[in-house]
Formats: sequence, C-alpha cells, structure tokens
Amino acid sequence: MLRSPGAYHAAVSVPALTTPRSRLRAWLPVVAWAAVIFALSAVPSLSSGLGGWDLVLRKLAHLAEYAILGALLLRATRRPWVALALAALYATSDEIHQHFVEGRHGAPLDVMIDTAGALAGILAWRTLAVRRAP
Repeated sequence: MLRSPGAYHAAVSVPALTTPRSRLRAWLPVVAWAAVIFALSAVPSLSSGLGGWDLVLRKLAHLAEYAILGALLLRATRRPWVALALAALYATSDEIHQHFVEGRHGAPLDVMIDTAGALAGILAWRTLAVRRAP
C-alpha cells in the first residue's frame, strides 16, 4: 500500500529538490513542525481539565501532530517508508524527551499512536498528490 505509484512522482516532480534552496524549502517546514512538537513535549502538564475526555483529546492531538509531521516528511523525502521511519524515530525521541520533563512520562503506546498518525498523514498526502496528477 505504500509503494510509490508513478502518478505520485508525476504530481511532485523529483528534480524540484536539486538546488539548496529547494531542499531548504522542503525541509524547513519539517524542522519547524518538529520544533513545535518538541516545545509541546516540554510543557509539564497539558491537562485540559475535562476529566475522561482529557485522555481522548491528548491522544487525538498525538495523531494530528504526527499526521502533519508524516505529510511534511513525505513532502521532503518523497519516499513513504523513509518518511514513516523518520517519524517513528522522532516519536521515540519525543517520548524519551518527555521522560525527563517533570510531570510528563514517555509511553510506548504514544510512540505507536504517533506512528499511526504519521502513517495517516503520509497516506493523506499521497492520496491528494495522486488526485492532483494529470
């Protein structure tokens, strides 16, 4: 399901990443979004005060923030498996980071949720790219 179809590469030209400026434009959003995730992970408590809904909302936030990261990584790498692996590695490092933040803890389940979110973002980006193909 994650094979690179020809329509994807037709929709996003491969030569577009040949100059330093084009590579910077591809990777700058990835770095910026990773910084947002890092900053949110450094907040001691992100409790919304909504009781049982708090857990659901936080897990949905994990999915959403990593869906965006997955899509941005696919845009930068143009390789679905590389994008997914990089997102999973970042998710792992994010949970390790949270382990050292007072009031937070790292959880393997969150790595899986984050990776699932990245996969959703990758699939959404590819679906949109294929639909835009001539």
